[in-house]
Amino acid sequence: MTDLFQLSAPWWVFVLRATVIYLLVMLLVRISGKRAIGQLTPLDLVLLILIGNAVQNGINGGDNSLTGAAVMATTLIALNYAVAYATSHSKRIERLVEGVPVVLARDGKVFTTVLRRELVSDHDFHEALRMGNIRCVEDVGIALLETNGHITVIPRLRVDDAHDGQRN
Repeated sequence: MTDLFQLSAPWWVFVLRATVIYLLVMLLVRISGKRAIGQLTPLDLVLLILIGNAVQNGINGGDNSLTGAAVMATTLIALNYAVAYATSHSKRIERLVEGVPVVLARDGKVFTTVLRRELVSDHDFHEALRMGNIRCVEDVGIALLETNGHITVIPRLRVDDAHDGQRN
């Protein structure tokens, strides 16, 4: 029964392991791109499960005690809180952790090289247009790939629309 609570290493080893793995996985997720994170497909879910399994031993070092699990879970939650706190208080850290929105299209022109670099398929881009009630690319004022992976589309303001607004 005492094996349930007996650590196989000092508590600080678990904190160090959890911190290193947390930072590594955060870096890998950040490198993977906004679009990969913004839309969770079945393949992404499989990847997340496998990553969790792959890093498990890196975090726990083979320790199966409840105490070790509690130390690691507490460390991961504390790290997540610390990163959230830091990003909410520092624009520089926010940009580093979350990135910045990327312009995919402007004034009816699509930047195909940017779409490819950001791993946005034509299908996903046109779906975002439809969701924004945009009928064709020429009607796009600006399309942004947000830091959360979603695409925001703002319609192009036409000269006729501007004159209609002045008459009201």
